[in-house]
Amino acid sequence: MHGAGNDFIVISGPAATQEADWPAVARRLCNRRTGIGADGLVLSALIDTASPALEVRCINADGSTATMCGNALRCSAWCAEQDYGIREMSLLMAGVKHKASIAADGVWVTAEVGDVTLRRVSAVFNGRPFWFDEAHTGTEHVVGIVDDVDGVDAVACGRLIRHHEDLAPLGTNVNFVQSAGEQALKIRTYERGVEAETLSCGSGAVAAVVIATRRGLVADRQVIVHNRSGTPLMVRPYDSRRGQTYWIGGPVTHTYWGELV
Repeated sequence: MHGAGNDFIVISGPAATQEADWPAVARRLCNRRTGIGADGLVLSALIDTASPALEVRCINADGSTATMCGNALRCSAWCAEQDYGIREMSLLMAGVKHKASIAADGVWVTAEVGDVTLRRVSAVFNGRPFWFDEAHTGTEHVVGIVDDVDGVDAVACGRLIRHHEDLAPLGTNVNFVQSAGEQALKIRTYERGVEAETLSCGSGAVAAVVIATRRGLVADRQVIVHNRSGTPLMVRPYDSRRGQTYWIGGPVTHTYWGELV
């Protein structure tokens, strides 16, 4: 399944709690030439029925663990609605609790915003200078505001910044963002752990909105974030925690069911 183009192999229910070398499984299954192919493997298990809650683990295509993945959470929430009829729930990922809601306009989950640092790193790529601001949205992100995202070599430049010495040892996810009109942005994201440009990134969309708001490109209300999939995500502030928590919403598409043997 995929959340606005960010695709995952999702294992839900009791099978997700089994003992296994899940990083190795992720590397094998997510390989787009010799496996099923996906940006990551998601394990989702119901841990509380009274106050519906699931524990969600997202393992990137390279076997590393994601501390936050908005689209993986959205896909897990969709599965919970299908499996258990739950439309409002909590999702626990890497020790952080997120809210989730199934609504008429899509599947929504919350993301927490941590430190924000403007002009965090710079680099020159093909003779062109780039400055990047940093916003932690459950995982590391930098955002470069550019005039034309389609004119950027997002893979080569993204890889350069992802491994920037000033961001070692963890590295970062890299977003290139431009204004796309009133309350709208265009984005391209190079994702750490996938080590490639992805079609969509939920936590990256939040980082883009946080930085674009600081930079005066958008107002502090709902923003449409257009990504490479052609299916945008929506990001809006969580009213009682403005500046700290955001909602990410958009479609979730189920591609097929399968059985691993």
